[in-house]
Amino acid sequence: MSDNVATAPLPAPKSRGLRLNFLLNLTLLGLLLLLCGALALGTENFATINNLSNLLRQGSIWAIMAIGQTFVIITAGIDLSAGAVVGVASTVVGLLMVHGVPVPLAVLATIGVGMAIGWCHGFGIVRMGLPPFIMTLASLTALRGIGLLLTGGQTLSGFPAEFGAFARGELLGIPNLFVAVIAVAVPCHLVLHHTRWGRYLYAVGSNREAARLSGVSINRVIYLAYIVSAGLSALAGVLTASRIGVGVATTGDGWELQAIASSVIGGASLFGAVGSVPGPLLGAMLLTTINNGANLLNINPFWQRIITGGLIVLIVYLDQLRRPKR
Repeated sequence: MSDNVATAPLPAPKSRGLRLNFLLNLTLLGLLLLLCGALALGTENFATINNLSNLLRQGSIWAIMAIGQTFVIITAGIDLSAGAVVGVASTVVGLLMVHGVPVPLAVLATIGVGMAIGWCHGFGIVRMGLPPFIMTLASLTALRGIGLLLTGGQTLSGFPAEFGAFARGELLGIPNLFVAVIAVAVPCHLVLHHTRWGRYLYAVGSNREAARLSGVSINRVIYLAYIVSAGLSALAGVLTASRIGVGVATTGDGWELQAIASSVIGGASLFGAVGSVPGPLLGAMLLTTINNGANLLNINPFWQRIITGGLIVLIVYLDQLRRPKR
């Protein structure tokens, strides 16, 4: 079997799919604005500067993870290790800084560790033939153990002041964490919709055999998707450590579900070949707003999980309905 990349580019995603994504994004934006308006009228604290700032900060971290998850889901895969990567990243960046490594080098090294984890996921899926679900589930468990071993189960603290200042800072009134989302979203959008690698991602998710016959290097595409996902989860871990001021191995517990939910609610199809960058960003902000509103309304936090699960079931069911029957 040839694994060479085709010289002739594959066709870009169909315009109908792009229009559907655009309409879905508009719907999500309208729903988000409607929810914000209702919470602003129904609670005293929702529309305060402090609450909106915290909303953007938390939603930004989930959005970064969801964008990475979308790359994987487009290939008809899944990354269940995203939350565990967040925890490992928060401990790795903390250990490096505590031992005197300059903040920029510590951050870059931690993101590199995340990308290496993504490469391992790709290796397990491509070379060992493991299903993505099994490979990343095993990684989730192992990474939690690695994080706890690195710290001895202790919390890391004593980070440089400039590290924590980033998460608390703002640029032109916009929280730095949301600026980080923009810095991630723009190049990711360009990769997905304006490069051959983006077309290859959609092609692999649509029909892997047809993509192979067209000359697409499927293995490289799979590696790329999981490296991006784990790398962005590591970035989310770094930003989380900056935000809370400590490194904890159990940070991000369950966040992989938030990332998957944000991506699916944002229009990515678990069947592959469908997804965009604005979708998971809006999905993450919608879920964060629901959680924030539930807290302000003193609703039992367990209902938040029920609502998230219900949304996933509904979105996947609707996605199934609109897919052509075979």
